Amino acid sequence: MPANALARAARVRLMIFDVDGILTDGSLHYGADGELIKTFNVLDGHGIKLLQQSGIGTAIISARKSSIVERRASDLGIAHVRQGVHDKQAAFEQLLAETGISAEESGFIGDDVIDLPILLRTGFAASVPNAHAEVQSRVHYVTRAGGGAGAVRELCDFILRAQGKYEAALAPYLGRGA
Repeated sequence: MPANALARAARVRLMIFDVDGILTDGSLHYGADGELIKTFNVLDGHGIKLLQQSGIGTAIISARKSSIVERRASDLGIAHVRQGVHDKQAAFEQLLAETGISAEESGFIGDDVIDLPILLRTGFAASVPNAHAEVQSRVHYVTRAGGGAGAVRELCDFILRAQGKYEAALAPYLGRGA
């Protein structure tokens, strides 16, 4: 991992997440009636909430479209959700324009070559251990945990530590107030 990962994470004001392979393990489960099932990790979800509570915005950009993702984003309070996006770079640029956040102040975690246009432009690029090799070789940080198995929480904790906000984020759970 490049030495500048901490410095890059320290600048993140908006963290953007891919879904399949990041918020989930990348498996797609279809029932007999065609219904798609996705499994999300609660630790990841709480990590996203900790980012939000620490003043860091969150967003989703995903090539697939799913009502399940819409529901999960709503549950987590993720205001910016772009689904069914095949030109992820255009969605990324629109998101930056809407939020007024620069590319250098944004972070993105993705796992496949479709994510490279954002990963190469964002200030803090991250991925997971089972990501495509072309992705892993071009990011600033690769989590130890896999997608859907705590990778997002690990990343959120890394960002909070890089910004000196980790202890304050944990304080309410340690009986020390906010």
